[in-house]
Amino acid sequence: MDLNILAMLVWTLSGSVLLFVLMYVDSLFTKYKDFAEVKAGNMAVTTRMVMKLFAQGYVLATSISTAGHLGEALLVSVVSFVILLILESVVHFMIRTWANLDLDTGIQQGKTGYGLFSGALHIVGALIIAACL
Repeated sequence: MDLNILAMLVWTLSGSVLLFVLMYVDSLFTKYKDFAEVKAGNMAVTTRMVMKLFAQGYVLATSISTAGHLGEALLVSVVSFVILLILESVVHFMIRTWANLDLDTGIQQGKTGYGLFSGALHIVGALIIAACL
């Protein structure tokens, strides 16, 4: 097997495992059970989760294209996850305080617009992070 194909398989598998782990960790920080809500058909939770997955995947793809080593790419993705998690918490707090809008509760209640808004924050954050790489 060509060494490039083997490397591609290893990088893809590593990235996929990391994304699964990051999405699981993210679910631990929500007020609700993400996977149970998705299974129950909550489109707000599903929308947020899909947009967050896309954001993390975009950062990982960008870091892979700029990194010299797999470990560096994975580390950048983990650091970006932490940055996005902090950013999400701060923005959710500010919106809850200034606009009296509780995104987490709205997402849990299935309000898709809330999920879209929260997911968009992740995508914008990912675009900014990726531009820094």
